[in-house]
Amino acid sequence: MTSKKTKEKLGRSKKLEDSKQASSETQQSQDDNVAQILGATISAINATRDLVPIDLAKGILGTIANILTIAQVRCPISQQNWSSTTFIQSVIKNKSDFQVIVDKCETIRDILEGATVDATEDDLQGYLGHALSRLNKSVNRINSDVESSKEQGFWHRLFSVTIDRDRIARWEKDLDQVLMLFRTEAITGIAIRVDRLALGPKGNTHRTNDIQYRPPVPPSRPSMFYGRDDLVAELTDLVINNEHLALIGPGGMGKSSLAKAIINESLVMNKFSDMRFFITYDGLDPSTITLDTFMTRFAGALGIEIAGADPVRQISTFLRSASALVVLDNAETFEEASASSALGEIPSFIAEIACIPGIVLILTSRSRRSAPNVPWITKDILPLDSSSAQEAFFRIYRLASRECMEGGIANLLQDLGYHPLSINLLANAAQQNGWSPVMLLERWKDRHSAVLDHGEGKLQSLSYTMQLSLSSPSIQKLGEEARYTLAVIAFLPQGLNEALSKRILPSIPQIDTICDILWRQSFIYRQDGFVKMLAPIRHYVQDSLPPPDSTRLRGIRTFYYRTVQLCRQARDSHADIIISDHLNIERVVAFDLAHIPEETYRACGKFLECLQWHLPRPTSLTPAIFNIIENSSTLSSKAYCLWELGWLYNTLSQHTESMKAFKAAGALYLTAGGHEMAAECVTSCADLYQSQGRFIEAEQVLADFQHTESWEHLSKPTKAKAWFFLDVARMYASTTSADELFVKSSDDRDWGLQSKIRHWRAKFYYGGDIVQTKIHLEDLLPQCTSTGDFIRRDALEGLAEVAFCEGRLSEAMDILQKIVEMFEGHDSVQFHWYNVLKALVASKQGDYALARELVNPAPGLFQSFALRTAHIFLFRSYASACIELATDAYDRAESHFIATIEGCDIQGQLCFKAYSKRGLGEIAFVRGDFTLAARYFTETRSLCTEMGVPPCHLYSCERFGVLPDRFKGWSIFLEGQSPFANVL
Repeated sequence: MTSKKTKEKLGRSKKLEDSKQASSETQQSQDDNVAQILGATISAINATRDLVPIDLAKGILGTIANILTIAQVRCPISQQNWSSTTFIQSVIKNKSDFQVIVDKCETIRDILEGATVDATEDDLQGYLGHALSRLNKSVNRINSDVESSKEQGFWHRLFSVTIDRDRIARWEKDLDQVLMLFRTEAITGIAIRVDRLALGPKGNTHRTNDIQYRPPVPPSRPSMFYGRDDLVAELTDLVINNEHLALIGPGGMGKSSLAKAIINESLVMNKFSDMRFFITYDGLDPSTITLDTFMTRFAGALGIEIAGADPVRQISTFLRSASALVVLDNAETFEEASASSALGEIPSFIAEIACIPGIVLILTSRSRRSAPNVPWITKDILPLDSSSAQEAFFRIYRLASRECMEGGIANLLQDLGYHPLSINLLANAAQQNGWSPVMLLERWKDRHSAVLDHGEGKLQSLSYTMQLSLSSPSIQKLGEEARYTLAVIAFLPQGLNEALSKRILPSIPQIDTICDILWRQSFIYRQDGFVKMLAPIRHYVQDSLPPPDSTRLRGIRTFYYRTVQLCRQARDSHADIIISDHLNIERVVAFDLAHIPEETYRACGKFLECLQWHLPRPTSLTPAIFNIIENSSTLSSKAYCLWELGWLYNTLSQHTESMKAFKAAGALYLTAGGHEMAAECVTSCADLYQSQGRFIEAEQVLADFQHTESWEHLSKPTKAKAWFFLDVARMYASTTSADELFVKSSDDRDWGLQSKIRHWRAKFYYGGDIVQTKIHLEDLLPQCTSTGDFIRRDALEGLAEVAFCEGRLSEAMDILQKIVEMFEGHDSVQFHWYNVLKALVASKQGDYALARELVNPAPGLFQSFALRTAHIFLFRSYASACIELATDAYDRAESHFIATIEGCDIQGQLCFKAYSKRGLGEIAFVRGDFTLAARYFTETRSLCTEMGVPPCHLYSCERFGVLPDRFKGWSIFLEGQSPFANVL
């Protein structure tokens, strides 16, 4: 008896067998359908091949038939061990993919049958030949794949394994792109050059939607095109990858030339062939352009004529025929026009074109109002680099060689901002007028942007190009405020600080909106928080638009001058504005000194003080300050400006300029009866002399001042200060005994403590009791806690010198470290100076690695104050030489000594020069070159005389910089011993 469970199993088995049988029957039915489709399609293709009149079309249809025939062939069972049924079942596994290929083949048959009706072999010279050639290449590629794969049993895998679907998809995509050439009746009509459409009544030659095709010729690559190779390569790569480009920049930047270069690149020509179109909207008035005007020019550049309604559809239909590159040149014309509601369809049309597969757009424009809904890659076109600018200039200007252009012409090209059109115009003007380089520079100096106007049209005149931009509707709507804003931006050398724009120009509430529009029109560009102008635009604006006058500048002046007056030595928000807008403030001050000087003197002097505190740099205000007219009402004001100017240059270690300003200020103060300030100027000059090692001059200027009438009018602190600086000069020159030095100033409340410290240090320098010096300095040090860092520094430095000379090097290092910590973070000059002293102590200790590390800090550490530290750089250079000398690295030491001497010659510094000459003499002495050593030592002695320092006391007041005792050439020379016996 059969169990219940067994019955259930038998039931399920029977159902499964019935299901498999039904599935097999269904599968067989599908197999039969596929076989029928293959057979019918191959038969239709062969029949059509016999009918078409064009041999190339016959070949294409034959290739298609071969592809399908290979799929239909049944392989012998003895070789492949699979039957017709097995093959069909394999096909059915990928039936949908296979059906796509069959459908494409049928579509090709239909298209070729219709496209070649009434055609002849002569039609292959036109569009039809292009389309058939593309199709022939595509089907031959597929046929080659099929043939090679057939030998490998590929067709069995192709329709039964899903990984081969990728290859089928590639074939499908390839065929789709080619079939676009034949897809519409309109394109078929173009291909066979008939006046009727394929679907129109025969003989109707006047249909409203007829299109006549005249293949366009793209513009050639510009012959004058420099400095853009890398950019062309970058943009070409984007075009090849089907990216839409928006090339943005002001007029004359070379946007059109760049686009012409791109469409003539070999990669672009290979990809798009004769489907490269350059559509220029140059010369059209944005205020009068219509949609019909836009479409007519667009279609004309494509080489087609449109008749009747719906030009958008007709142009779109044409562009769907094949991959194409379309350049829309001078797009600002219709972008401005499209602001009108009547022309709102232009951006939509461009967006529609951009969505067509295979279409790439390049847009050149001064405006940034590119059509929305298009994934533009926006590229700002920048000026040329210096080298390319020179190459472009001298390609046209042949009256002088490029080798002769140093200085003037190079500066002139820089003044043009390396603007391509301006360079071209300038070179042509100079060449056509026969101007020599000197004459060209004179013309530019006298006429500026007028030199760049020598013809009509945008390629012959900078002003024409600028006027085109100014006449755009967007700019016109802004009214006079736009022109005033342009004038202000051109007036300010840094441009307008956008974050401060409403505070700088409170009279223009819509300044942000105006700047946005000017930016979109490429009048200005944004950089580091400022809106700026390219040089040619700035020159044009300055020459053509009314400049800001004193009244219109009132808002700018009020804001900047208030910032200057509120600025303090500690860094704050006002100091940040000084740092960010310093050139603009300088420009306003210079303008006001020339137009409203009485209201400007105070702001001028204060601004110079702000620069000294926060951004030490040379200033263009120097000539204006020296040229202030002197009268009874301006003497003190001019003296004040000169005083601050002197301190600015002193901070920069530009001692000659600083001395000149201090002397001029002192003379004016004396004339005006400002005795205290006159004394300050004199002591400042004396301090400068001392820093250069000119102790005789320092002593002389202070001694002479004590015999003037002003001396009797001075306060006690001012006299004490003068006595203090006088004794510093005497200490170095050894013209007064140590007991007398710093005595007169020691009782003063302000200068007394520092004078006492210097008195005991002078005793030490003169050979006094070192123990007594140490005791007194240690007693004075606790009094320095409330008198400022510099007095405490003097006491600590004296103690460090004592420790160094007694051989307590670790103690000396610790004391110097205290000084370093005192100034770290707020006085970089002092901080680095005492680190160099530490390096010399480390060298004395034999730790040369540490010494080199201290004297040569990490790269970039000096960048923030490079201009103000010439004295420190000389000290570092000399210290480096001493360290290398101590290690017997004479070649490196020699290089450092020579570099120090060269720097001293620039700075007029005598001390380090004398030390370095002595160092070179010691190296020559060690090498046995006694003649050279004698020459260096003789030069050292001459420098001592010039400084006013006894040669035997060359290092008396600079104990850290003394060379090691083993170098005795200098002392032997001074004693006249052999080998220098005959030198003296």
